[in-house]
Amino acid sequence: MSEVPTAVLMKGITKRFAGVVANSNIDFEVREGEIHALLGENGAGKTTLMNILYGIYRPDEGEIYIYGKKAHIHSPKDAIALGIGMVHQQFRLVQTHTVVENIVLGTGNGLRFEEEEVRQKIVDLAQRYSLAINPDARIWQLSAGEQQRVEILKALYRGAKILILDEPTSMLTPLEIKELLQTLRRMTEEGNTIIFITHKLDEVTAVSHRVTILRQGKVTAVLETAKTNKVQLANLMVGREVLFRLEKPSVERGSEVLRVEGLEALSDKGLIAVNNVSFTVHRGEILGIAGVAGNGQRELLEVIAGLRPATRGKIFINGVEATRSSIRERINMGMSYVPGERMTALVPNMSIAENMILKSYRTAPISKGAFIDRREMLNLAQRLIQEYEVITPGPEKPVKLLSGGNIQRALMARELSQQVDILVAAYPTSGLDVGAIETIWRILLSQRPLGKAILLVSDDLEEILTLSDRVAVMHNGEIMGIVEPKEENLEKIGLMMAGALKLEQEQWV
Repeated sequence: MSEVPTAVLMKGITKRFAGVVANSNIDFEVREGEIHALLGENGAGKTTLMNILYGIYRPDEGEIYIYGKKAHIHSPKDAIALGIGMVHQQFRLVQTHTVVENIVLGTGNGLRFEEEEVRQKIVDLAQRYSLAINPDARIWQLSAGEQQRVEILKALYRGAKILILDEPTSMLTPLEIKELLQTLRRMTEEGNTIIFITHKLDEVTAVSHRVTILRQGKVTAVLETAKTNKVQLANLMVGREVLFRLEKPSVERGSEVLRVEGLEALSDKGLIAVNNVSFTVHRGEILGIAGVAGNGQRELLEVIAGLRPATRGKIFINGVEATRSSIRERINMGMSYVPGERMTALVPNMSIAENMILKSYRTAPISKGAFIDRREMLNLAQRLIQEYEVITPGPEKPVKLLSGGNIQRALMARELSQQVDILVAAYPTSGLDVGAIETIWRILLSQRPLGKAILLVSDDLEEILTLSDRVAVMHNGEIMGIVEPKEENLEKIGLMMAGALKLEQEQWV
């Protein structure tokens, strides 16, 4: 049997940013016709390496070979000419233009082109790879999955035979993820080559042929996927053992802590983002809100936390109405809030210790009249650092110097060290690697036996199903239903996320 030709060979790639080595002497090889997964912790250098291949960055050292020939890639235009396409995690589409217009943009013809000829070529590509799309639809009318199809078609239209996908499933429903993986298999069967950056190990084992793992800017392993497993991959990524089955003891659901009745709120553009939403959260339970990003989840949590006004409806905390209460009043009523953008809740240039007392500096023992007791502040910070496993040289280091996972641990430590009855957590593991995710999951689950109530929003369905006692599905600002996170409910959850199913309220658990 002849050896499979190499599509991409990157030799000795090194890239530095302001003295920080993002890629260090990396060798990376992808065979023609394979799906090659690229794994690593946050900051491991995955996206930097692929941005070099696509011409967004230029390496400080190293060489690139495409189909055996040395390539000089100085821009994305050079990469496209070599048959390389890239679909970024954040789609790069013009919302007011049609599918056809977006696909031809950048091809040199502007918007002056033979529309019927282009449309037919797009339709043919879409049928060939089962990427169903209306070529005349405007981008703002499309779902996240459909927009991703446009990005893939845009690359294929330009002649891409090597396709780089950066976290391609982060905004998709379960059905859309399944369809995408099927499309990737079909593309490789026709000779295309796929490089697949992801944090989701189930997808790696389901679809890839080989996997390269980066850690701290260096290659730690290159493996055939069929000869490895999730546990080994995770351990190689973070350099320690990672547990995937966390203990979730049975906890009796207690009294109601949070009640939301007929809540309505507007988006920043003045449109209805939260539409007649009602639910309850009880002591000892985690209520997870699932849904594709951008369906009102962020606005809902901001209303509950007091960051956005409600235009209609009511919010109750421990039976007391809090609809128009200030943030400080909600804190005093027992609410804590962890926002999706974690640094918005911290002061980057202040120390870890100073950030950890931002909610307790007015009270004893931290407060001594008009002054802060520095010794008490440092003692508290040191205790929380140990309890929440924050990796840092010391409590006086600026919080901005911590990694993403340690920043999140420090934030969770502050929010849970107060008198908390209800924790509102938005995307608590977004952008974190598997090791940091495991730690955050353990922290959240540890609150259930303590009688805390948790309202959790995440666009990672695995996270919602793992942690939640009940799952509410949000689509287009509405709650489509609330179900238990059981295997038999997975199809319902997927349909509700896509807006294809809405349960009657008496069917909610």
